[in-house]
Amino acid sequence: MKYYNTKDWLGILFKVTKADVLRKLWWILLIIAAYSGFIAYLELGYWKLSDKSVIKNLPILHSLLGFAISLVLVFRTNTAYDRWWEGRKLWGALMNNSRNLALKLSVVLREDQKEEREFFRNIIPGYAQALHQHLLKERTRIMLFDENDQTQKIISTIDTEKHVPNQVAGLIYEHVKKLYRDGSISGEVLLFLNGELQSFTDICGACERIKNTPIPSSYGIFIKRFVLIYLLTLPWGYVFQLGYWVVPVVVFIAYVLASLELIAEEIEDPFGGDENDLPTYKMADNIRRSVEEIL
Repeated sequence: MKYYNTKDWLGILFKVTKADVLRKLWWILLIIAAYSGFIAYLELGYWKLSDKSVIKNLPILHSLLGFAISLVLVFRTNTAYDRWWEGRKLWGALMNNSRNLALKLSVVLREDQKEEREFFRNIIPGYAQALHQHLLKERTRIMLFDENDQTQKIISTIDTEKHVPNQVAGLIYEHVKKLYRDGSISGEVLLFLNGELQSFTDICGACERIKNTPIPSSYGIFIKRFVLIYLLTLPWGYVFQLGYWVVPVVVFIAYVLASLELIAEEIEDPFGGDENDLPTYKMADNIRRSVEEIL
């Protein structure tokens, strides 16, 4: 995720980043500019259609379609941002629950239970790291655990070809159950820890729902076709009022409409590697540092 100073207006306006939509749209804008100029030449210079009232009335149709397309794009961007914000809330909940679990274990475990403390100090942030890699659809980095750590033998049993976050959560459950069998914790403490343990899997499932359920393809295709038809017909009507100035006007309108669609496409999947996606790697690292301080 790209961090920036919201108060630095000049820096934001003139700084071009990899995620800037202008970098992705420049060739499309050039095509639209050439198309608009060609239509303006045909109507004004070649066909001389300035007296044709039927074509001159096209801006009325564009006004009606412009209102409809604005509603569609607003709904599209709002839906995409809701998915992005829900992903942020889920990772915020994961951070809070990881801290709460570490705080409870720091109270429950005795000072002489160093092995158990070391295990949870590694495994709790390990779940956040595993979820981060899982949402990126990459192989989980088991090396996030120390090679000399006593839990390395247990971690090495994880099969990276299967659902890694579930396996990590299973290891946490198994170790908590072992503490219960050994008498280190009571049944009341087991229930005391159950809420945070269960929340890990709930958060993982909610993130997978966002990741694996994109906007319906028919809806996305309709928006793109609607925008394309609107832009292609735009210079036909406005060339009589604007002349050859219709070229920059149409290019600017194309930039605005296409940018909204591109931004919505990027943020509707908040767990990717784009600049505007959630920094789950940094959140996972914050969880690690918090848990290490607590335990």
